[in-house]
Amino acid sequence: MTHTTTGRPTREASGAVVPVLAFAGIVVAVMQTLLVPVIKDLPQLLGTAPSNATWVLTSTLLSGAVATPIMGRLGDLYGKRRLLIASLSVMVVGALVSALTSDLITMIVGRSLQGFAMGAIPLGIGLMRDMLPREKLGSAMALMSSSIGVGGGLALPLAALIAQHADWHALFYGAAALGALAIALTLLVVPESPARAEGTFDVAGAIGLSTGLVLFLLPITKGSDWGWTSGTTLGLFAAAAVVLVLWGVMELRLKAPLVDLRTTARPAVLFTNLASIMVGVSFYVVSLVLPQLLQLPKATGYGLGQSMVTAGLLVAPLGLTMMFTAPVYAKLSAKYGPKFTLILGMLIIAIGYGAGLGLMSAAWQSLVIAVVLGAGIGLAYSSLPALIVGAVPASETGAANGLNTLMRSIGTSVSSAVIGMVLANTANDVGGVAVPTMHGFRVSFLIATAAVAVGLLLALFLPRQQRPSAAPQLRASSEEDANLKHAEEVLRGFRGRVLDADGVPVARAKVTLIDRRGRQAGATLSEEDGSYALAVPAQGAYVLAAKATGHGPLASSATHAGDERPVDLDLALPGRTVNA
Repeated sequence: MTHTTTGRPTREASGAVVPVLAFAGIVVAVMQTLLVPVIKDLPQLLGTAPSNATWVLTSTLLSGAVATPIMGRLGDLYGKRRLLIASLSVMVVGALVSALTSDLITMIVGRSLQGFAMGAIPLGIGLMRDMLPREKLGSAMALMSSSIGVGGGLALPLAALIAQHADWHALFYGAAALGALAIALTLLVVPESPARAEGTFDVAGAIGLSTGLVLFLLPITKGSDWGWTSGTTLGLFAAAAVVLVLWGVMELRLKAPLVDLRTTARPAVLFTNLASIMVGVSFYVVSLVLPQLLQLPKATGYGLGQSMVTAGLLVAPLGLTMMFTAPVYAKLSAKYGPKFTLILGMLIIAIGYGAGLGLMSAAWQSLVIAVVLGAGIGLAYSSLPALIVGAVPASETGAANGLNTLMRSIGTSVSSAVIGMVLANTANDVGGVAVPTMHGFRVSFLIATAAVAVGLLLALFLPRQQRPSAAPQLRASSEEDANLKHAEEVLRGFRGRVLDADGVPVARAKVTLIDRRGRQAGATLSEEDGSYALAVPAQGAYVLAAKATGHGPLASSATHAGDERPVDLDLALPGRTVNA
């Protein structure tokens, strides 16, 4: 079992915490689309085949998928702010490695290090959850969640401007500078979370998940070269299935797994995560297709003949629209719930890609596609954290959101591999250079449309929600609404005060609810007056463990009948301890 302790943060969170964490998320997301403006030139720049050059993009997404649960767990153990800074530092090192090489293997190593920083997204969400008041948490998490797309969209014009007027390695120097700035701002503004988990890191789980993902994505990327029915391709797919099944069995037997698979089996979590994969697939397609279409010369008969900078500016509204969609999401989610906004977002994405099949003949049409898709992806991405948090106990929101970010990363990884393969296989050879075709672009848009259609179907299977005013969902609301929702939850759980040996209230004590299986079922921090409240997932016997800095720990047994009445239980901590 994983126990949690708490200490006071080094300083109170300021109003700049949310924008600084969102900026860190945007910087990390920049790594995904940093090389899109020069993607067609990568084989020549690196002296390799187009199918090998796609690994420069895929490696970043793959390492990001692997890093998400790993960094999330390490953050729970050693501090989310500390691991956020570590993630950004690894990204800076990777950017500098890529800046100093034109060798394919070394470039892939540097790009993999850059992708490892994707773990910063769930770390940022976790920091927000631990520090922000409830009435501000929903909109803040929506912004952090959307930063993945915002950073990817805004990177395009800036990267194009740099690549057009300087050596392409300058892209990585710029990325390193952004990473250093994010580290400095985090050190200055963001306090460390008081929440800690006591336990060990699941090294075997991390190795198993990493191995399984690599075995799965490698044949997707190289299947067209090896043959989809070749022994190598089928063997790797089979190996991936075996490794991931064994990994799952191992995770289910651990008391403190890297990924809590029991939580993921709940219908609300399962269908949200599956829909997240489809949203991730659809998001990355536009970032790969539109810049290439815009930059191809008009002599091809379908290229739009725009410069890299102009192409980037025409696609930039993708990220800008996602950013400006956040307040729209907050209003819609407050009225109809996050399930509605997810479905609406995916409908808009489907309309954008469907219309895009016939809107590829002029530059302004690309702008329309970017705006429509940005609105849809923004709504979809903003809905995901609220759906996850509304489906799991408060004590599991960090791990659950980390897994959700992993699902989106897997979606973008698969998208990069599949679309790269499609464009390479449908390309024309012109003077020894592979030139993407209109057929390849349209097939890519069809794949995105099919992915979002599957996502829509999955979203429809999400459990029916209660009315937004009573549902346990994260959204922007008034402090009065947040207090009312908190009071409703208390009616179905334990409440009381945490006191010291003299009967004095203890503020910010960590109170953990443990079920009969020894699993954490809830956790909270006591208020300034020592009061606490914890909802129960079901009737039965529980243990309430309390711990605070300067006091000995306490464990108290209690039983809840499962009805609407709260159980009043004060927790008296032992006498103060003396720190050596």
